[in-house]
Amino acid sequence: MADPTGTPIWFELNTPDPAAAQEFYAAVMDWRFTASTVPEHNGYRMGGPAEDRPVAGLMSFPDGGGVSGWLVYFSVPDVDAMGEEIARLGGAVRFGPMDIPHVGRFAVCTDPQNNRFTIMSSLNPDTPSVFAGGGNGSSIGHPVWIELATPDPDGAFASYGALFDWRKQGAMPMGEMGEYAFIGHEGKPSIGAIMSSAATGAPARWNWYTHVRDIDAAIATATDQGGKLIQGPDQIPGGDYSANIVDPAGYQVGLVGPRAAE
Repeated sequence: MADPTGTPIWFELNTPDPAAAQEFYAAVMDWRFTASTVPEHNGYRMGGPAEDRPVAGLMSFPDGGGVSGWLVYFSVPDVDAMGEEIARLGGAVRFGPMDIPHVGRFAVCTDPQNNRFTIMSSLNPDTPSVFAGGGNGSSIGHPVWIELATPDPDGAFASYGALFDWRKQGAMPMGEMGEYAFIGHEGKPSIGAIMSSAATGAPARWNWYTHVRDIDAAIATATDQGGKLIQGPDQIPGGDYSANIVDPAGYQVGLVGPRAAE
């Protein structure tokens, strides 16, 4: 069964040094990496849990072009039609649409608040998403949560609700920083949240979180490998802890998991 429109289905890092990024994320996330054997993919690196399929990709655009940092890919049935709808709502298609041989069709877009994301229609839509949040399980090494910091949360809810049929599923008050408002499809568990970048001071962007076995060990590995802790670890509902790190190239990603000592 195809994933609902707006399901996170892939995560991709554009970085000047994919080999260095591979070494970092293999250590921190406990991922195993392989290179695509399809000639047209130009050695695209894919990483994920050793016992499972890849969940994320690493690449470098020629001459430093393209979009640097992490991008979240969202499932859509028709990339071209969705691109037109994004533009109608005040966003834009920044790259593409174009085909990825043997994979699908994609486009890099911005929402009306200029936050970047990617839309994709897969050639194999019945393949389950690599995203383990939203009630799809919570496997170690899998993406489990997405998060948008934006200057206009209400505008973001309106645009993404129209595009992906997301609903606001309650919120966690954060005092002077506003609220952490949960998002998801009606009748299904939340897949992430939207918050104010202006009130929280968080960079305006999409972020995502990987489930790790031990939050403190993952943070220690990240810092040992040249990364930096920028937030947390903070306890979240359910008992796990969340944290945000930046890799040695300065790109942010989230971690979530238990404390092994507890």
